[in-house]
Amino acid sequence: MNITIVGGGFGGVKAALEFAKESTNQITLITDKPDFQYYPALYGAATGRSHLESWVPLSQIFAGKKNVTVQFDTIESIDPSAKTLSSKSGTVYAYETCVLALGTVTTYFGIEGLETYSFGVKSAAEIEELKQHVYADLAEGRGVDKRYIVIGGGPTGVELAAALGSYLKRVSKQLNVKDSNMHIALIEAAPRVLPRMSEKASVKVQRRLEKLGVKVQTGKTVESATEDMIMVSGELMTSDTVIWTSGVANHPFYKANAEHFEFAPNGRVVIDSHMMAGKDLYVIGDNAATQFTGLAQTALHDAIFIADNIKRSSTGKPLKEYVAVMPPVVVPVGEFWAVFEWKKIHLTGIVAAMIRRAADFMGYSDILPIGQALGIWRPHRVLHETPSLEAVEVKE
Repeated sequence: MNITIVGGGFGGVKAALEFAKESTNQITLITDKPDFQYYPALYGAATGRSHLESWVPLSQIFAGKKNVTVQFDTIESIDPSAKTLSSKSGTVYAYETCVLALGTVTTYFGIEGLETYSFGVKSAAEIEELKQHVYADLAEGRGVDKRYIVIGGGPTGVELAAALGSYLKRVSKQLNVKDSNMHIALIEAAPRVLPRMSEKASVKVQRRLEKLGVKVQTGKTVESATEDMIMVSGELMTSDTVIWTSGVANHPFYKANAEHFEFAPNGRVVIDSHMMAGKDLYVIGDNAATQFTGLAQTALHDAIFIADNIKRSSTGKPLKEYVAVMPPVVVPVGEFWAVFEWKKIHLTGIVAAMIRRAADFMGYSDILPIGQALGIWRPHRVLHETPSLEAVEVKE
């Protein structure tokens, strides 16, 4: 069977690996990036940890998989009746079975100035820009107060805000910055941080953040941004380091091809009980309107589900119906502390942090052989080298 997969994230890569187990399958994975991005580790890459924990070359993942071909291209349109995909390069890909797993993109909700004047942590380019800014900022402002504002109290925002303080201290020491009072604020529009977790978890996480020196402001809405300040619920806050971790929207591919899809109120694609949006057309992961969409574990679950069902279809077995599975949620909040929730289990502290480390190993081993997964997962490596200040653009 010829299977075309669009997207190189958790869902797309896992689907390709599952399909590759059948030697009779021929898989084409189309993606615009050469690496698989391990999103749970991005906050670490932004705060001085090794980039090897966040990006794994696709060539490494599919080494030895002779029935997997990776095409680097950007798919712009689909014609389900002709069963073709058209790309930015001008190539038209014909498909027999198609799996769409494009993931989400950042949205700024139309907030004036935010896209221009805020930093992000959702790609290698964004993280590099932020880190270069931090070095330049500290190098030029020795001894002055600095306010760093993280917007978004979901898992990424909480993880980043918790790790940012120790990272800034390390950078200050490397640059020999003395007497710098650096303040970190976390702003969340919802009434509490981690609004998708229990209230009990939110309270404990906020206390932990405050213990780490993070000033948490909930129920606050960002209204606009300029180069050195943001407007938050009618109040001006001065800062030239605003980090946006909130707001995701379904991939723009779907809006551009809206005539071929049905959408749920959250903008995700409506699928049937077999995760299909059309004949021989599957939509999985963050793009699908399922109960737990937006989580890496859900994307992995979806990939395994469709691979099994397509195999069943080819062998004449009855198809299974999709059942959403609530994944456990574990969020690190600084070193050796995390919050973990799954059904009626609620844990915090070092035990939850150990569970997170185990979960990361499982995440790597989902896409890599055990030995390679261990190589990436080995104890966190903090990078101590300071970029050459000649390469850092310092404001005059």
